[in-house]
Amino acid sequence: MFHPDAPKLELLARLGYGARGIVYCLVGGLAALAAIGSGGRTGGSKSALATLLGQPFGRAWLALIAAGLIGFALWRVIEAVTDADRHGNSAKGLAVRAGHLVSGVVYGGLALSAVRLAAGSGGGGDDRATQDWTAWLLAKPLGQVLTGLVGAVVIGVGLAYLRKGWKGDVLRRLSLPTEIHRWAVPVGRLGFAARGVVFALIGAFLILAAVHSRSAEAKGLGEALQFIGRQPFGWVLLGVTAAGLFAFGLFGLVQARYRHIDAPDVSDAKAALRNAAASLPRT
Repeated sequence: MFHPDAPKLELLARLGYGARGIVYCLVGGLAALAAIGSGGRTGGSKSALATLLGQPFGRAWLALIAAGLIGFALWRVIEAVTDADRHGNSAKGLAVRAGHLVSGVVYGGLALSAVRLAAGSGGGGDDRATQDWTAWLLAKPLGQVLTGLVGAVVIGVGLAYLRKGWKGDVLRRLSLPTEIHRWAVPVGRLGFAARGVVFALIGAFLILAAVHSRSAEAKGLGEALQFIGRQPFGWVLLGVTAAGLFAFGLFGLVQARYRHIDAPDVSDAKAALRNAAASLPRT
């Protein structure tokens, strides 16, 4: 069924995929330069965005990326609540939709960080944010168990990405011209595999934080990359991982242009979000 307002949400989603792609290109590109000793840095998404401040029109670029990330965060929430991708209500479908909801929250936080950077207020780093919410979770009843479960889920997501990189259908929901199809498959596989590695490491650090009840042991993307770089032949491992993250960024730009997006009507999305908010427990 055609929704007259759907193009608005589709544009929101496409801008979001593009913004996410740019962030991963920055993270991977800077880490690759660090691996070969050419002045880059191994940092997370926020650190990568901060490097734009030293570039011409850096604040304007940050503002544009922030707008795209806000769009991606909103789309992920709408996607989860309205089931725009038709995952259904099976256990697997609900898990995928829950993952999209969490993704929306994460990218909403990254968008806020980009806005603050553009406004001249840097705040804490990527790993500090990871440690802060880990400390918050550890302080709750059964906090160690909950933190360990989150770590296990993150590892599971990482393994799923690795599997997708190895033999999954990376072109699902994409309609590509032949000339792009040729290189999109290996680029997508490398990107998902690299993302799987860093997710698995972040999850392992969370489990260590849970076991020792020390939030300082939780690490974000930046410290996961630094950990890779400290291993034997670390510069090679870091270079390959960085290339994979850059590849995932390129793949995100492909998604922004060619992904099939079945966006709901704006009024339907608003109603679904209101219903979801109303169902939340009151404190």
